Amino acid sequence: MKEYKSDIEIARLADEEHIDDIGAKLNIEKDKLIHFGHNKAKISWETIDEVKNNADGKLILVTAITPTPAGEGKTTTSVGLADGLNKIGKKTIVCLREPSLGPCFGMKGGAAGGGYAQVIPMEDINLHFTGDFHAITSAHSLLNAMIDNHIYWGNALNIDSRKVKFRRVVDINDRSLRTITSSLGGSVNGYPREDGYDITVASEVMAIFCLSQDLKELEERLGNIIVAYDKNIKPVRAKDINAHQAMTVLLKDAFRPNLVQTLEGNPAMIHGGPFANIAHGCNSVIATKTALKLSDYVITEAGFGADLGAEKFFDIKCRKSKLSPSAVVIVATIRALKYQAGITKDNLNTENPQAVNKGCANLGRHIRNLSNFGVPVVVGINKFVTDTEAEFNVVRDYCKQFNVDVSVTSHWEHGGEGAVDLAEKVLKLSDSGAAQFKTLYDDELPLFEKVKTIATKLYNASDVQADKKVRNDFEWYQKNGFGHLPVCIAKTQYSFSTDPSLLGAPTNHSITIREIKLSAGAEFIVVICGTIMTMPGLPRVPAADKIRLNSEGLVEGLF
Repeated sequence: MKEYKSDIEIARLADEEHIDDIGAKLNIEKDKLIHFGHNKAKISWETIDEVKNNADGKLILVTAITPTPAGEGKTTTSVGLADGLNKIGKKTIVCLREPSLGPCFGMKGGAAGGGYAQVIPMEDINLHFTGDFHAITSAHSLLNAMIDNHIYWGNALNIDSRKVKFRRVVDINDRSLRTITSSLGGSVNGYPREDGYDITVASEVMAIFCLSQDLKELEERLGNIIVAYDKNIKPVRAKDINAHQAMTVLLKDAFRPNLVQTLEGNPAMIHGGPFANIAHGCNSVIATKTALKLSDYVITEAGFGADLGAEKFFDIKCRKSKLSPSAVVIVATIRALKYQAGITKDNLNTENPQAVNKGCANLGRHIRNLSNFGVPVVVGINKFVTDTEAEFNVVRDYCKQFNVDVSVTSHWEHGGEGAVDLAEKVLKLSDSGAAQFKTLYDDELPLFEKVKTIATKLYNASDVQADKKVRNDFEWYQKNGFGHLPVCIAKTQYSFSTDPSLLGAPTNHSITIREIKLSAGAEFIVVICGTIMTMPGLPRVPAADKIRLNSEGLVEGLF
């Protein structure tokens, strides 16, 4: 197959189909698509309503080992697997998150797959797409404005301006906005107070957007956001200042799922985009459920490693939406396994079966962890040209102890054809009926015990540390009607611990909780651990340095 310089060149040379033809593959009439040009569309409410009584297809989750700078290719594998299943005659849709501009212009890059396993139009998807993130940012900002406006015009709700909890958001990495002072410049500008920004993907509005199943639920959840506390420590919600209805108006069009295609002309839904290290890391429930009604198999992914994305997919998304996955794919690469063994990035292309074997401890931890959820697993090795058969055999032999199949995939190079073996193994697992899905903990377990359960069972931590203020916050939430909520742990994605330098499968470490936040509308408690930031910063040389328009007006440097 001819090689090209970059993913973007491969994407531009694709034989792109009209979005009406993609919709037709799902029996969606063209007048029931809301078009954004010829290659992307939103699915109408009429279509969503029409298919509600269809039987559900089977849901397959794609997750990964602990991420490394070497890259694992989880999105690429999700797309390749969907193409592989379609290639063997199974009607399949891939459901992904929308990329954030923050990492796109920062360090991580976009999230449209790679090589010959991509979703297109990749430039649009990685940039403004259909404007969903702008709508979410605007709805969030409207609520910020209405909080301060209420305080300015008499403060009828007696809000304690020191206890305004709803931070601002922007979808760009900007460390200077993490902590700010707002409303300076005299009384005409309001009352000065300490404030701050998170990245849009960490917004509670984003979480609500992705967990709501219809517009009515969306409005209700938005109204339940606790924005502040009054001077008697009584919660003040978005609905108390009558912001939720206008917020819903801003989100009503964005809330429809987006339909695009893979390079092989197979349907893809890309909708919503919370990060998995600081949020729940899954695409929207409405897109996933709609896809299940329109196809026989749905491939979806959860962000970062299985300890973060998969855990939150199971314990938050599936718990809230009653989804029940049939199989899980754990993506690994030989390079990443070597990195987990302590091999430096410069030496990852050298054959080293011993390092692969040592690094498999990380893979093994994820396999064991997923057994807690009762869903069968297959390992997909995303193949690089420097990998060797001896290294593949190490992984195959290692996984025998778990009775887990391993598939070596070449979808980056060969598209769906390179993922047929993985598709067949996934098909066998998902159709076997072996899945007996369960969450890791029950709703009734106290909040702090939920954190300890995740820390000890999944992270292999020996202890969870929290100062008196954090423990008091847990106690307050527990006593005030929030104890039934799941917890959303925000921590580094690079380790099972809160120390990103602890590679492999560390044990006997301690999880340190820095603070906790209530997301009453999204209905979970965010537990912030270690030094993780809800507003990332740009690296010394950001990706934005290389992104530009060429003489033909085309984007360069995006990949």
